[in-house]
This record gives sequence, C-alpha cells and structure tokens, in this order.
Amino acid sequence: MTDGTFFSVLGPLRITAGGVAQTLRGPMVNKVMALLLLRAGQVVDVDLLVDELWEEDPPRWAVSTVRTHVYHLRRQLDTVLDVPAGRLLRTRRSGYVLDAAPERVDAERFVRSVREGRRLLAQGRPSKAAAACREGLSLWQGSALSGVYPGRVLAGHVHYLEEQRLQAHRLCVEADAQLGRHAELVPELRTLVADHPLDEWFHHSLIEALQESGRRGEALVAFRRLRTLLREELGLEPSADLRIPA
Repeated sequence: MTDGTFFSVLGPLRITAGGVAQTLRGPMVNKVMALLLLRAGQVVDVDLLVDELWEEDPPRWAVSTVRTHVYHLRRQLDTVLDVPAGRLLRTRRSGYVLDAAPERVDAERFVRSVREGRRLLAQGRPSKAAAACREGLSLWQGSALSGVYPGRVLAGHVHYLEEQRLQAHRLCVEADAQLGRHAELVPELRTLVADHPLDEWFHHSLIEALQESGRRGEALVAFRRLRTLLREELGLEPSADLRIPA
C-alpha cells in the first residue's frame, strides 16, 4: 500500500488516497470494512462477520452473502486505491485480513496517543502528556463510525473507542491542572459537562478549576447544578469527596 492511504473510523468511515477522502457504498459493505479495519492485521473469521451482519438471525445463505459483500468491497477498493485491492484485503482459510499498517488507521493512532499520554503523566511529564492526548483527540471527526449502524461486534469496538476518548479528555484535564492551567480549562470543562451531564468527574473538575481560578461564586453555582441534576436524574447526592465551594 502506498504512503498516501489512510483509513478513518473516528467519525464517518472514510478512505483517503492521494489526498482525496472517499466513502463506500452499501451498509453491509461498510460494516464489513469497519470490522476489518478495527481488526487490521488480524484474520476476521467468516463466522464473526456473519454474527456482526445478522446477529441471532442469519439466513441459510449467510456465508455466501458475506463472500458477495467482500467481493463488492474489493471492487470499490479497486476504484479508491492506487494499488490492486487484493494487495490490501486478503483471503485466508477461515476468513479475511486487511493488511493496513497501524499508523494508517486513525483509531490505532488515537489509542497509542492515549497510552503514551498516560505513560507520560505517570512519569511526571504533564506538558508532554497533554500534548500527546490532544494530538489523539484531534483525530476525531464525530462519533466513532457515524453513519454505520453497528451490530453487536462493532458496538463493542465503538464503546471501547468512546471510553478511550473520555479517558483522553480526563488525562488532558489532569495534566493541565498539574500545570496550573485552571482558567484555561474552564471553557473545555463546560463543554465536557454539557456533553456528558452525568459524568460526575467532569463536574468535579469544573468546580475545582473555577475555585482555583478565583471564581468561587461560579463554582458554587456549578456545584448546585450538579446536586440538582444528580437528585433529579439519579436520586443521588454528590460524592462526599467533592469540596463544596466556601
């Protein structure tokens, strides 16, 4: 595969070749491609593809239909890539393998960035940790596999990626807080609280960032909003370790 080919799943499923981003046609073809991408370099068994496409109710002709979808996927890849699709998507005895290097798949690059950020933060290097995580977060262009309706196999991958996205945000907040960037964190944390209203960790971090920025009145308002939200939505009180603004 040439150096100019990249694969995106952190948002719509896209293939970029020669600087041009393109999408695939057909919901089943997109599902097959997504699963092959998220397991790039591994053999994806036909049985797993059947499970993804039909779950508990596969038709009798499921295996032959999977082969048909792979055939159509190869045909589309032939028009997108500047090398034959057979060099990328290979048939194995039990299934198929997508021969895409990890650095060509945005999900793999993102996960590596989060892993690196966590390692750097543990080493007491918050500035580099924040940079690594933000570089990974910049790869996201929407929800993972937006536009692809996942079956239960892909749903597990999507859930994992979204959890890693939250971890990346948390690592960035922790790193910036260690660097004393409390005022700079406030706008980002307000957005995270709005996007994840039941995530108490983000609320706590916003309250602490406001307090450390000398904005105690706003911190108290944020605490009251959290308390009201938890009471109304979950019937709970804020965690005991949350410091109530004085």
